[in-house]
Amino acid sequence: MSHIPVLSTRSLELLAIRPDGIYVDATFGAGGHTRAILERVPAGRVISFDTDPAALERARAIADPNFTFVHANFRELASQLDALDVPEVDGVFFDLGVSSMQFDEADRGFSLQYAAPLDMRMNPNEGRSAFDVLLHASESELADIFFNYGQERAARRIARVIVQRRAEGRLPETTTEFAAMVSGLVQRRGHRERIHPATRVFQALRIAVNDELGALKGGLDAAIGRLAKAGRVVAISFHSLEDRIVKTTFRDDERLTRVTRKPLVADEAEQKANPRARSAKLRAAERKAS
Repeated sequence: MSHIPVLSTRSLELLAIRPDGIYVDATFGAGGHTRAILERVPAGRVISFDTDPAALERARAIADPNFTFVHANFRELASQLDALDVPEVDGVFFDLGVSSMQFDEADRGFSLQYAAPLDMRMNPNEGRSAFDVLLHASESELADIFFNYGQERAARRIARVIVQRRAEGRLPETTTEFAAMVSGLVQRRGHRERIHPATRVFQALRIAVNDELGALKGGLDAAIGRLAKAGRVVAISFHSLEDRIVKTTFRDDERLTRVTRKPLVADEAEQKANPRARSAKLRAAERKAS
């Protein structure tokens, strides 16, 4: 499956792009938004971030003198812009979550559909894998992860079984084995689930493995701190935990004025063409002049 940018036209409109401006695409992914911004800044610059090594390979295909790729998490935005001698920017764009391509790469462990090692790292060369978390976290830590990041009601029961299984040397090591174990614990007989029974637990593990919420808070703060006067920060989120952070940051940060009071969502046509758009929420804010 190719990655289709969500709410692309509205995002670019909200960035209020100037032809000579400097813009940051904090989540390069497949490069769709980066290319769209580049087309609008013939006398400007686009700096794109991504921690995924696969994104680094895709970025090499963009032969544009106005483009710079930074292989780093957007939480490092401030230090990386320092290294590039860029004191301020005119806009920062965040397209949060996991891309369709990452889900489709079976060996990454993001998807329930493929048998793969339990990895889930955005950068597979750094940090602890999902299996490492399951292997070493305490029962209470696991329960907190599943409940706080996945809103999983059976969090304590799942955590208890994981600890029991690993004590017996029977901890699942692949995505499909782990999904089957979770499904057996939470699926209600005779009840058809709208989503796979293990979806919430997989989401929670992925968020914990990549510290996605901590990275988002740090990345937003760094982005706001680098915005020029009247510069804008635009973010698309795909689940309530991300959107809550974006919403409260844009509302409460005294450096900002909200451009969108309520989140913008994809219209019916885009949702039909791209199912990923159904959960997308788009928000924007502007740096105050003083």
